[in-house]
Amino acid sequence: MSIRRTLATAKRVLGQLRHDPRTIGLVIMAPILLITILKYVFQDEPQVFDTVAPMMLGIFPLLMMFLITSIATLRERTTGTLDRLMTEPMSKLDLVLGYALAFSLFALVQGAAISFVTLGLFGVTVMGGTIPILIAAILAALLGIALGLFVSAFATSEFQAVQLVIPTVFPQVLVCGLFAPREHMAKLLQWLADIFPVTYSVDAMKQVTIHSQWASALTRDMIVVVGYAAVALILGSITIRRQDT
Repeated sequence: MSIRRTLATAKRVLGQLRHDPRTIGLVIMAPILLITILKYVFQDEPQVFDTVAPMMLGIFPLLMMFLITSIATLRERTTGTLDRLMTEPMSKLDLVLGYALAFSLFALVQGAAISFVTLGLFGVTVMGGTIPILIAAILAALLGIALGLFVSAFATSEFQAVQLVIPTVFPQVLVCGLFAPREHMAKLLQWLADIFPVTYSVDAMKQVTIHSQWASALTRDMIVVVGYAAVALILGSITIRRQDT
């Protein structure tokens, strides 16, 4: 592993993103639009919105960064960029970490924007404060980045990359406790929820929402999310491959 090569990859990816205003607009504005729609869905039930909105700060960044990362990585492979990079003295881990670093900086901007709208403009109150929930949102985005890098190896087209969000992310969202308490679910779903990383991302948001102090459970949830992201990045570096000819 080379820090210099990792940083060079991150710089190149950020440069490409800078020249893609549509992607920048999508990543930053789409979660804001979704949380705004949610605000007015619960217009007559503001207490419901105040409960659900912080949880969505763990879902929207993850989902958006999963899609953007998987599609961008696939595009690098299909255009031959990945082939050219892999002919250089650069390890696959350098490449994957460079992508992760670039998209993580992107996720920082996204997380700050959606947190500002949710906590500032919409006045949602979280007991733990702004900084912990921003950290949790960024970690959720990092998880989405790592999963996107990993699953991009199994797609051969951008359409397939988008399709992979259904088996990869949607089941996790359904059983993470967002829609119903996990203890009320069937035992099989409870077991699945316990091993799905999105569960811990949403739980981290819940901890920030209900506790004024940094709880040990919040630390545990964040460590689990980071651990899953690290494993996904390592697997992504193993499974990354050139475009088939």
